[in-house]
Amino acid sequence: MLTVLAALFVIFELILPTRLEYVVRWDSYVRLPAEALAGLAIAAMLSGRWRTWFAVSGGVLLGLLTVVKVFDLGFYEVLSRPFDLVLDWPLLGPGLDYVRVTAGQAGAIGAVAGAVALGLLLIALTTMSALQLSRAAARHRGAATHTAALLTVLAVVFALPGMRPTGGPVTSFDATDFAYAHAKQVAEGFGDHERFLAEASVDAYRGVPATDLLGALRGKDVLFTFVESYGRSALEHPEMSGRIGNMLDEGTQQLQAAGYSARSGFLTSTTFGGGSWLAQASVQSGLKIDNQQRYRNLVASDRLTLSKAFGKAGWDAIGVMPGITTVWPEGPQLGYQKIRTAPALDYHGPRFGYATMPDQFTMARFQQLERTPGHKPLMAMIPLLSSHSPWNPVPKMLDWDQVGDGSIYTSMPSGAKEFNTYLSQPPSVTRADYAGSVEYTVRMLVSYIERYGDPNLVVVMLGDHQPAETVTDRVGGRDAPISVISKDQAVMDRIAGWKWDSGLRPSSTAPVWPMQAFRDQFLGAFSGADVVAAQH
Repeated sequence: MLTVLAALFVIFELILPTRLEYVVRWDSYVRLPAEALAGLAIAAMLSGRWRTWFAVSGGVLLGLLTVVKVFDLGFYEVLSRPFDLVLDWPLLGPGLDYVRVTAGQAGAIGAVAGAVALGLLLIALTTMSALQLSRAAARHRGAATHTAALLTVLAVVFALPGMRPTGGPVTSFDATDFAYAHAKQVAEGFGDHERFLAEASVDAYRGVPATDLLGALRGKDVLFTFVESYGRSALEHPEMSGRIGNMLDEGTQQLQAAGYSARSGFLTSTTFGGGSWLAQASVQSGLKIDNQQRYRNLVASDRLTLSKAFGKAGWDAIGVMPGITTVWPEGPQLGYQKIRTAPALDYHGPRFGYATMPDQFTMARFQQLERTPGHKPLMAMIPLLSSHSPWNPVPKMLDWDQVGDGSIYTSMPSGAKEFNTYLSQPPSVTRADYAGSVEYTVRMLVSYIERYGDPNLVVVMLGDHQPAETVTDRVGGRDAPISVISKDQAVMDRIAGWKWDSGLRPSSTAPVWPMQAFRDQFLGAFSGADVVAAQH
């Protein structure tokens, strides 16, 4: 019986899928793993310490591969891609911080302890199973050899047309393919530094004089507002499109009534489900920033970011960062002349889920601190957090005069849903929560423009990435909406060549650009005609 259990456990690990939707399907396990057949045959031929060495090394290797599969399961569910063994370790820190905020310090400690214990347990159980199987193969060498031969014949038979019980191949090379894919990924990861340096060395706007930069926006306040997790699925998923579409249409009408125009399209984000700072850095730099190594390389470089371009051309370049609660040394390197982190915004209310403060408070405090009478034209990058998972609860909109220091929010329900509740609730409930959070932030921005807008205000409202696959259900790919809003028709005329759709709601046929293409398009549209011609 022990040998049978060991065999089933090893086979399960060898054919375990890396996507949750396939893990729960029975036909994912009607497979004969070729690696098991080969291992059984080799174990039957070896003897003594060589057999033991083979079993231990094979068990440890398979255990490690299974641990990586578990990482892949989590990464596919949240980020819609496998775990990168070279580049993704820095993402575990923000992930742990998310668990700490949503499930508490005890939950974070438990998550770390559980993950370590699970990894060690998998490796130990796999190694013991491999040893048990190798001993059984040695005791019954003839039976083991005949079993391996019989299973090989069955694998060949079931590979014939019309003999596949599940419609797909029975013989599985999944573990080998999995190991090869990650080995290839590791090699690519080690070479990514050189590829990034080569890409960063090409910059059409490096060295452009300040007088030739962004002349069409002189005297204007330009706000880049990133709506957390605002992805294309919000506009196209059947459970959310009606609600979000109606909200965007209403926002367009409100802006038009106030004298504003808007044009919208899509950007294909460099990340998915998380890693907002990577998307923001891609918009800033005009480079594909899709991992932490590239982000660090960018910060250490002299790349002309949008912040640097505005600062060079005479604007105050400001970073309003409500999600940053400590010192942020990268900020000046990215070109921010002034940084308002969470402590500087001086919020006196409760957290709402993951967000340190409601988006309306962030914008109200920004207005109070920076857009004061007679202020110098400014450019601000403002990530907004209220639509960050777990998307519940959402603060209520207030009259702008009521926001104050944020203490008024203590009267509203706050605190995130329990972490387990968010993971276990029906996807339809999660989508409704998500749609409600996006609706809050976009309505708030429209209200801000109505209240504090003027002919010299330009707002770029964009999503940083799609939410997790639980929400998207694979609708919308990696695209995120983007809108440019202004009361000045000359500003809108500058982007007419982009062929974006009118209003806040981009259609399914609206143009789609890579997120890293935006910097050059923006600088080209609003800089001098001679500069634009020179770059293109």
